[in-house]
Amino acid sequence: METNHILLVEDDKEIREGVEIYLKSQGYDVFQAADGIEGLKILDQEEIHLAIVDVMMPRMDGITMTVKLREKYDFPVIILSAKTEEVDKIMGLNIGADDYISKPFTPMELLARVNSQLRRYRKYLDMLEAKEQKEKSNIYIIGGLELNEDTVEVMVDEKPAKLTPIEFKILALLMKNPGRVFSAEEIYERVWNERAINTDTIMVHVRKIREKIEINPKEPKYLKVVWGVGYKIEKQA
Repeated sequence: METNHILLVEDDKEIREGVEIYLKSQGYDVFQAADGIEGLKILDQEEIHLAIVDVMMPRMDGITMTVKLREKYDFPVIILSAKTEEVDKIMGLNIGADDYISKPFTPMELLARVNSQLRRYRKYLDMLEAKEQKEKSNIYIIGGLELNEDTVEVMVDEKPAKLTPIEFKILALLMKNPGRVFSAEEIYERVWNERAINTDTIMVHVRKIREKIEINPKEPKYLKVVWGVGYKIEKQA
């Protein structure tokens, strides 16, 4: 499992070193900075998964640093603030911090906040990765119907359906646009890449596709006719 990198930005050396010792004992890698300027430099050099940032610091305070890091990064930020700095807590959350913890705090409390934020961040990253993979893939799924353009395969309820190249192209066109009605002329021109003259062949191909993907071709679940208009793949709930 990848080790999480935590950036700790705090001007009090004793607090920095005490927090670092505790976080390292829990398996985290910790990078220390004494102010916002040092913290931003570390961000340019290291991959950081979470930042713990004190509000009151010399040279660059935690609020300013959080604003600047949010221009480039989306990892969680936990603000450290004194109990008397209520306004700073609210400001920190408003400008992009994800949580705050008041001084003095216990190591267990800080660890609980860190673990919670990292769990959320990991879920967020996993969701983004899954979305990117889905967008990159050439797989289209509608109900129990699955079409893979990379392998040129069609599955119906996890069982292969053998389509001819033309049937595959027609089905791919419709599945990429679920709910949209295509006229026979448009299907012909899209699939054959030439002007439609006789579209009777489309009706024949549609009938054959139905025989291969529908349980009951006479009462199709997927490939529907819109009478007088054309054909579509029905959207599935």
